[in-house]
Amino acid sequence: MNTEQARSNMVEQQIRTWEVLDQAVLDLLYALPREDFVPPAYRMLAFADMEIPIGEGEKMMAPKMEARVVQELGLHRTDRVLEVGTGSGYLTALLARRAAQVTSLEIRPALAAFGRANLERHGADNVVAEVGDGARGDPKRAPYDAIVLTGSTPVLPRSLLEQLAPGGRLFAVVGEPPVMVARLVTCTAPGAYRSVELFDTVLAPLVNAERPPRFRF
Repeated sequence: MNTEQARSNMVEQQIRTWEVLDQAVLDLLYALPREDFVPPAYRMLAFADMEIPIGEGEKMMAPKMEARVVQELGLHRTDRVLEVGTGSGYLTALLARRAAQVTSLEIRPALAAFGRANLERHGADNVVAEVGDGARGDPKRAPYDAIVLTGSTPVLPRSLLEQLAPGGRLFAVVGEPPVMVARLVTCTAPGAYRSVELFDTVLAPLVNAERPPRFRF
């Protein structure tokens, strides 16, 4: 496989055509080697338009989804970011290259170790990667300037919104199959939020994701 040609095809044919037009984000995708974050058995698929299994029943987001997340969050060099679901660490590393500091929580210890090893290999020294359940956020270290959920949630917990600093943004896929939507929520003032629905998609749920109340008869 011609790695650099495959990377270029990924960026130009998959990602740019999916409304990712921020040149700084596109440049970052060329600079950070995605193939180093996938399990060795799937290295040949590192640039494919698909979710890649990473163990524990979990998958990496498709490349265009990762790129869209980074673009929509509009990160600044001073931002503190919370990522819920470290996975392979690739999205974590993208976020870390755009922000001041990233806290990443992964509920599955084996995946947390996999992601942390990948991040350490690529010198992501502004990342705190821990084993933990982030489905309700990280209140002890809040507020954050950006929060991203790498799994879907049927209901967006109010507690996550309350952990945004004024001006902070949250990216989440909200809903249940077959109806899910990628949503960007911005904290416009303390306790006030603006929500924009970006696109329809389907994403596996977070472990312990909040669910709507069920009627009992």
